Amino acid sequence: MPLDHGPSPLRPPPIRTASSYRRVEVMSPIDSDVHPVIHTGRVAVITGAASGIGKAAAIELAKVGLKIALADVNEEALTAAGKEVTAIAGDGNILVIPTDVSKIDDVVCLRDKVYEAWGEVAVLMNNAAIALPSKSWDNLENWRRTFEVNLFGVVNVQQTFVRSMLHQENQAIVINTGSKQGITNPPGNPAYNATKAAVKSLTEGLAHELRENPSCNVTAHLFVPGWTHTGLTAPQGGEKPAGAWTAEEAVQYMLDGVRHGEFYIICPDNETTHDLNQLRIMWAASDVVERRPALSRWHKDWKPLYDEYVRDGLAGMEQSGWQTNSV
Repeated sequence: MPLDHGPSPLRPPPIRTASSYRRVEVMSPIDSDVHPVIHTGRVAVITGAASGIGKAAAIELAKVGLKIALADVNEEALTAAGKEVTAIAGDGNILVIPTDVSKIDDVVCLRDKVYEAWGEVAVLMNNAAIALPSKSWDNLENWRRTFEVNLFGVVNVQQTFVRSMLHQENQAIVINTGSKQGITNPPGNPAYNATKAAVKSLTEGLAHELRENPSCNVTAHLFVPGWTHTGLTAPQGGEKPAGAWTAEEAVQYMLDGVRHGEFYIICPDNETTHDLNQLRIMWAASDVVERRPALSRWHKDWKPLYDEYVRDGLAGMEQSGWQTNSV
């Protein structure tokens, strides 16, 4: 299957055809009419399910007819979310299980309760995360707690559930929630960025190991929301900014990506388009290739060149009429 290769000069050129090293067609298409995982009667486990994207995912999957196990450390909010999802799915189709994903015993208990009740897991959504303030030489306790939840929480859930999912007869999927901050690494919260970069790496590793196992019926997917109005991004609440997506929009986009077999499901939002996402990611990768200063996009001497690159890149895409193949 041919790949479209592009040059990598000091300043990456405007993208005028399919993106560099991206297969033109979808990697693993699945018939969206009868999806083997996302359909009535199957089971979803969602961490961080009390609010935001996790709660929205529970609601959307309940609408499709899945049984839902909601897990979160916030018991009050989890109970309220459970009632909302139960109104859609019915009493026998919902489990509400308080869980601290940073504690392996909690995660093992979560798995045991789900398998005891329903005997399988079709959708495992590793979504729990926190965003405590951090600085590279300060806030050590915040660093530790952020890694315990955002990274080791994902590892705990993945290690505990995937081993059981591998032995299931029916197809299953693992969705790990990442972040653009784990890809382009914007300044401001290095602890959060580092954990999300690690989630990207471990999900890529998981996908490869699953793919290389000839008897495996499980796939992995990296879900990267754009600017989404949730309690994580707007802890004080308030009205949704015009540039942000709702959690429901992000989840619907994610499910479309899963149905199309995408591994990297990178959401746009009302401010950042597919094309701008791609240009930002390519610039960040080129920092390494071209030996530019770290985070050159925010470097005073390089920012003008970055701005020019984005301006020329977007203009080139518009002139060529090219659009990404992302769903």
